[in-house]
Amino acid sequence: MTTITQFALTAAEQRAVYRANQILNKYARKHPEFFTCCNHAKDYAFNTLSNRAHECFAVVYLDSQHRLIDVEIVFEGTIDSAAVYPRVVARKALEQNAAALILMHNHPSGIAEPSQADKAITKRLQDALALFDIRIIDHLVVGCSNGSVVSFAERGLI
Repeated sequence: MTTITQFALTAAEQRAVYRANQILNKYARKHPEFFTCCNHAKDYAFNTLSNRAHECFAVVYLDSQHRLIDVEIVFEGTIDSAAVYPRVVARKALEQNAAALILMHNHPSGIAEPSQADKAITKRLQDALALFDIRIIDHLVVGCSNGSVVSFAERGLI
């Protein structure tokens, strides 16, 4: 069995990933339509979350035209879970005046396959955010070791 420690990045690789993420952030802010393309969102999710040893849950806040408002890691957890609270996501989305969200989180185990817990929290978030007319347009799950990213939208789960 392969463990995440076998895929640990060197300090130089971590700096390169950090710099690549800075460039992506800069590009995304200059081109607010960046997240309207699923592959761009997947690339961003992978570059942001794939090098983390613990589970992180991030939210991309979008306006009514699906242009980028902000991206934020909202919850950080342990090696195999992160507590996600719908009221916190709703509050932050309202503070950002977001009309739509892309959710993203990583699986440090390396398996990008959405779990039942992932599907359940996505449904809870959809239900909670619907009260405020905020849509979830995708939920991306990043497999840390193999570079795969699974899109709920592409699988018909959203």
